[in-house]
Amino acid sequence: MAEKKRIRIAPALGGLRKRWILYTVIPVTALLALLVVMVSAGVGNYYYGSVQEGLESRVQAAANSFNEYFMDNGYNSYYQKAVQTAETFEDKDRIELQFISSTSRRIQVSTSGLTAGTTPDTMDIDGAIARNEMAYFRGQDPQTGERILAVSHPLLFHGRVVGVMRLVTSLREVDHQIRTAVIAILLVALLALALVLVSNLTFINNVVEPVAVVTETAKRISAGSYGIRLENPYTDELGELVDSINDMSIKIGQSEKLKSEFISSVSHELRTPLTAINGWGETILEDPTGDGEQLRRGIRIILNESRRLSTMVEELLAFSRMEDGRFTVQMEPVDLQAEFEDTIFTYRELFRQEGIELEYHAGEELLPAIPGDPERLKQVFCNVLDNAAKHGGTGRHIVASVAREEGFQTVKVRDFGPGIPEAELPFVKQKFYKGSSRARGSGIGLAVCDEIIRLHNGTFEIANAEGGGAEVTIRLPEKE
Repeated sequence: MAEKKRIRIAPALGGLRKRWILYTVIPVTALLALLVVMVSAGVGNYYYGSVQEGLESRVQAAANSFNEYFMDNGYNSYYQKAVQTAETFEDKDRIELQFISSTSRRIQVSTSGLTAGTTPDTMDIDGAIARNEMAYFRGQDPQTGERILAVSHPLLFHGRVVGVMRLVTSLREVDHQIRTAVIAILLVALLALALVLVSNLTFINNVVEPVAVVTETAKRISAGSYGIRLENPYTDELGELVDSINDMSIKIGQSEKLKSEFISSVSHELRTPLTAINGWGETILEDPTGDGEQLRRGIRIILNESRRLSTMVEELLAFSRMEDGRFTVQMEPVDLQAEFEDTIFTYRELFRQEGIELEYHAGEELLPAIPGDPERLKQVFCNVLDNAAKHGGTGRHIVASVAREEGFQTVKVRDFGPGIPEAELPFVKQKFYKGSSRARGSGIGLAVCDEIIRLHNGTFEIANAEGGGAEVTIRLPEKE
């Protein structure tokens, strides 16, 4: 009974886990890191851009109004209005409004008295004065060290920059919001990475580990444990793999059994004719001038057994070439009818001596030459006629014919024996297979014949004939 055992070999997964991590987890981690960086940068740009856009719109509106209504009466009017504007500025708790001199770069008026008289020394002020356009600065305040965002707009008097209106806000709250968003993004990325790891580990446990089990089973099969089977709870591609391994194990087991039987059978088949040859050889040697009839009988047996040995050796050599890929055919134009009739002529007399009638029917037309290997084809004809004689049973009658059928030349050989059991018909051309037959033979002759005809692009069929017996049909194409 075939052994059934489920195998668990976890250590064999070490290399697979490493490669899986290398080719899956690491790229996913790198991709997630890149996404975190890109999304975090986008969030930062969004927050900073929103604050900057708000300050720019406010300073633009305030500066335009200031230039239009307060800059026509000279510097005194400018300073007074700057003080008034600073005092009435609404968002003093969040945004600092500053008026800066265009010449000294000092703060003249500010909603925060602490900064009045100081020099901010940031690039936005120089940009507004030098280019006469709005400019911004984001970074660390040179005086306080605090991260700020400042937007400066030039104030004009008769087309000349006399001062700068500047809005300044702290980025502490914005930076906190950005950090919070980045942490949330990082947590989401870590969660995604954890899911990837869990899914990969699940995949390894549910797919890769069974593959290791299959691998271990394959090693055991290669070591000689033929016929073992794996349990198969899977319904996907893994299930197909397990079925294939089980099928392979069974077939290898069957093949090994057939080989063992083949070796035993061949040993017996070789021993029998050798015993007969040796026995009759010694008998004739001891009494070479004995009874003539007995002498002829002994020589006939020696010749028959020698022919059997030659046939078996030829089959074994052909089988050996089939196994290592050296089995070939030498194609040339062949008169199939003539080759088959030569074989019929040779075997008719041999069969007559054994009490078997060989009946031959030739077609009404001469058949044209076809591409083939005459030696290999004669080997097939001899084997088929030998089989018909061995398996013909008490029928003692063989019918052979050759004819032309729709682009093929067909050779048929029929015996009138018991035929082949239906259950054995699909296997009779397999190497080493002998089935329930007790006839002598190696069990590889039909496999060799099938291979020879296949190399000729023909077909080799064996079936039971109507009325009893078995029939072999060989079809060879007239053209390559």
